[in-house]
Amino acid sequence: MTLPSGTRLGPYEILTPIGAGAMGEVYRARDTRLGREVAVKVIPAGLSGSSDRISRFEQEARAAGSISHPNVCAIFDIGTHDGSPYVVMELLEGESLQSRLGAGQVPVRTAIEWAAQAAHGLAAAHEKGIVHRDLKPANLYLTRDGRVKLLDFGLAKLTRPEVLARSGDMPASIPATETGTILGTAGYMAPEQVRGEGADHRADIFALGTILYELLAGKRAFPGATFYETSYRIVNEDPEPLSTLGRSLPSGVEGIVRRCLEKRPQDRFTSAHDLALALDAVAESLRTGQPIVEAATKSIVVLPFENLSPNPENEFFADGLTEELIADLSKVRALRVISRTSAMLFKGSKKDLPTIARELGVRYALEGSVRRAGSSLRISAQLIDANTDDHLWAEKYGGTLDDVFAIQEKVSRSIVDALKVQLTPQETQRLAQHPIPNALAYEFYLKARQEILKWTRAGLDRALTYLHSGLEITGPNAVLFAGLAYVQLQHLNLGSTNYDDRRREAESWIGKALALDPECPQVHFVLGVLRFPDRPREAIRHLQRVLETNPDDFDALYFISCLLGSLGQTQTVVPLEERAARLDPLNPAAHFHLGFNRLWEGKFRQAREVLQRINREFPDDPTIKFAYGLSLAYLGERDHAGAVFGELAREQPGTIFSNIGLSMKHGFEGNRAEAMSFLEAASGGPSRHDFQYACWLAECYALIDEREAALEWLERDVQLGMVNYPYLNEYDPFFAKLRDEPRFQQLMARVKGEWERFEV
Repeated sequence: MTLPSGTRLGPYEILTPIGAGAMGEVYRARDTRLGREVAVKVIPAGLSGSSDRISRFEQEARAAGSISHPNVCAIFDIGTHDGSPYVVMELLEGESLQSRLGAGQVPVRTAIEWAAQAAHGLAAAHEKGIVHRDLKPANLYLTRDGRVKLLDFGLAKLTRPEVLARSGDMPASIPATETGTILGTAGYMAPEQVRGEGADHRADIFALGTILYELLAGKRAFPGATFYETSYRIVNEDPEPLSTLGRSLPSGVEGIVRRCLEKRPQDRFTSAHDLALALDAVAESLRTGQPIVEAATKSIVVLPFENLSPNPENEFFADGLTEELIADLSKVRALRVISRTSAMLFKGSKKDLPTIARELGVRYALEGSVRRAGSSLRISAQLIDANTDDHLWAEKYGGTLDDVFAIQEKVSRSIVDALKVQLTPQETQRLAQHPIPNALAYEFYLKARQEILKWTRAGLDRALTYLHSGLEITGPNAVLFAGLAYVQLQHLNLGSTNYDDRRREAESWIGKALALDPECPQVHFVLGVLRFPDRPREAIRHLQRVLETNPDDFDALYFISCLLGSLGQTQTVVPLEERAARLDPLNPAAHFHLGFNRLWEGKFRQAREVLQRINREFPDDPTIKFAYGLSLAYLGERDHAGAVFGELAREQPGTIFSNIGLSMKHGFEGNRAEAMSFLEAASGGPSRHDFQYACWLAECYALIDEREAALEWLERDVQLGMVNYPYLNEYDPFFAKLRDEPRFQQLMARVKGEWERFEV
């Protein structure tokens, strides 16, 4: 379809064609209302497909239009003409980066500055929850005044996957695993896109890395005569190092490109904003001739302090000091501090610091020792640059148990000073806070926390004793009260039979804690976990309060990520997943939700790949095994799912996960009576108070065609706060039998309204 001059598209009058491609035609046009010239991109009706797809296109265009940034081409309007959608955009004068690359090699400084501008534009889009997914030189425009503009945000979702865009003489795109999604362009796709997985903001970072490589090297990072040759190289090979190509490059540039092009998304830059900061630092160095100033965020691991005490039972004190220093440093926003679980894995490790730093993705390490005899303390600590093995700071402290708070604060402040981090007044205040003011009560708290982490009923009972001993010393204390509430929650997690009693006691203790200190982050964390099952929106608010004080609290990030994922808030959840994985990279929980959340998005194949790998690495974790079984069940791999659920039941007999899994297994096999017996066993206690369990029970009843029971559990699920409308109404394969039921349709109308009004 070619539009002649003078054609009217609403208020827009076509003047001349600008260009055309597989995805549409672009025209210079005049806005007759404002008298300005604009660009109009018209998408052929054959590519837009159904009315639903056009509706999605309009939503995506509106979202892209919400980006207001000098490095993103502005979208002014959308509409349709003779059944073909069109987008009205800012009219740009200049040339595409693809055209400029064809004219010869780009100066290094110019290449860095262009890439930095593109990264800033990506960061603005990602903040709006918009991922480009098809970033390439043709979609970067160089204006005559030297500005880089990103084009075509989100428009790739419009087209049918079987239509392949073309870039040069190579096939450009491959069919996505989900209808309506073009995954990218050959040579610029991330490995996860090539494999047919979902693409998040880190795929854009990979694509920008390939573009920067091409700018600096004068050739593609992943060349190939065919799409399949290119794809193989993206997944399996690294590009030729820039340092071998004979061009002088500034310090740090090759490392930036290499990090962008990491095969695993979690190994790339956390965000386009971080990438932009790194590129800005290089560009500034080139302009001024000064050394590169490191980006604001510095990374550190606090390694487990060694217990040198004569009494080995003082191990808890060394571990407790380690954890408290992690907690203190995590309050500083300019630091990325590895969380407890990953850090403690190196207790007693013989690995050298560079190896540990590489495994955790950090630059700095704090290590130390504790010697305690009675009430006397001797603590030593040293801060090391793991890249160079330079000792940046070291100190020894002597005193008594009563001095532990002052020593802890001195260590934290010394690290901050050594790393040249500027504290905000709020951070200074937080580092000086000691919510348990008495040293002996603090010792009881550390002992209780160590027992809680053992995940045994006997350990939880000992924790209660320690916490009550602390309260005898301090009197009412919010942190100790919150600890008592958390012990009751852990009993519930272990499958306590007296569910209601434990729940009431947890409510009682946390109520006392909240009355004492309504700002205490530990209190809001426990409230978030307590409200998770049946008041998820309230839980999110409490966990957000924790993150306001400590943005790198792994536990809060993990729980809020699982909540938002379960409730269908897909645009919000990915940055939280990424932060959690970077803070605790060796913790299975940090990777579990990367698969678990994909289940709730209906991306079952992607979920299976993640969960299968994690289940292989952590075969004893029942939560991971259960979620892996679910991914298989949703994909229709019933025999394999049944085998996984059977294995789970042998390892964890009688638990809620094994009962739900066995009911699915027997449902698949047509053993209705056996499925019903396990459903009855799973229907008590937590299932009636947890929206996730209620959803899985509804699925099990639907599987064996118990429609009334399935709908009753689904109604309970919604009452408990489930609002994931796309999952319930479209993705969940077990509910296919229910979707023609008027009762189901009425329920979905209610859920849809709640989902559309959901605000984080």
